[in-house]
Amino acid sequence: MDKEIVKRLVYSMVQFLQSQLESGADGGGLTEEGIESVEVAVQCLETAYGVSLAQNDLAVPKSLYQIFSEGVRGETETFMSSRTPQTESAPREATGEEKAEAEQLKNEGNQLMRDEKYTEALDCYTKAISKDCRNAVYYCNRAAAHSKLNNHREAIDDCKRALEIEPQYSKAYGRMGLAFSSLNDHRKAKECYQKALELEPDNESYRGNLSIAEEKLRSEPQAPPNPFAGLGGLGSLAGLGGPGGPDLSNLLNNPALMNMATQLMSDPNMQNMMSSFMGGMGGGMGPGMGPGMGGGAPGGAPAAAPPGPGAGGMEALLNAGRQLAEQMQSQNPELVEQIRRQMNRNAGGGDDQPGGNNQNPPQS
Repeated sequence: MDKEIVKRLVYSMVQFLQSQLESGADGGGLTEEGIESVEVAVQCLETAYGVSLAQNDLAVPKSLYQIFSEGVRGETETFMSSRTPQTESAPREATGEEKAEAEQLKNEGNQLMRDEKYTEALDCYTKAISKDCRNAVYYCNRAAAHSKLNNHREAIDDCKRALEIEPQYSKAYGRMGLAFSSLNDHRKAKECYQKALELEPDNESYRGNLSIAEEKLRSEPQAPPNPFAGLGGLGSLAGLGGPGGPDLSNLLNNPALMNMATQLMSDPNMQNMMSSFMGGMGGGMGPGMGPGMGGGAPGGAPAAAPPGPGAGGMEALLNAGRQLAEQMQSQNPELVEQIRRQMNRNAGGGDDQPGGNNQNPPQS
């Protein structure tokens, strides 16, 4: 940026703020505290940029407020005119002279990039675009300058503009992939590098960046597995709460509870118990013991039911539940208390009324 222009801009800012102070609380709409803050801001700007209102040579013909007001009016007029049919056509083709000027500005920007003067390079590319807005290279080069300045969202926008003009522009996909990588969006970065590689299969840089993006995706933390997955009907326990029952859906969504359950389910002993339980659940009633069937002892007396296969399974489930409860109590008593309160509330009782919502018990 031109230092002289910056100083004149700061001078105009100080001039505007000083006018607000002179207007006071009535004209400027500032509170007493706001006035003090503006006074501090003026002092900071003057100190930081080495300007003061005494430097009349920095003044511009119009005040900052006038310049901004005209700019806002022009912006509104541009917006309204953009809604009319005559502006819906594609941008006009630049003249030969404009193209030559734009190319010169691009070359200057390239040299500034080599000199690591990224802000100045950005300015050159922007001027080149103003001369010839139908050249995809200028947008792509400006995207590179944005990336160097950590303006990654702006870099992505410029790459998209370049691709609107030239859909098969591999470099635009490559630079957009770099911007997404810098934003840690490795999935979109991978997609961009894949497209760039499709358009330019021999580009080792794209291939290397694609491998890095894939490796980043593999190293990203995955959501913990559901310890109740694969346990048949247990997966639908969340729907058993019902009105007045425990909110099992919220319980199963509790990260601390699920993490503890995951650790417990990885225990081989627990796995054996659950396998025994599921095996027992898979059995049915004993022969001749179906509902309404008369399989009984001689003389019409009902026969004693043999222990069905579900008996051992239920015992295994109860053992598993006891072990889970003991581990939860020892490792995270606060979580246990939280679950107890939640189940109390859903059963109709408050935190201070563990027996329910009977707030006025009869006197003894």
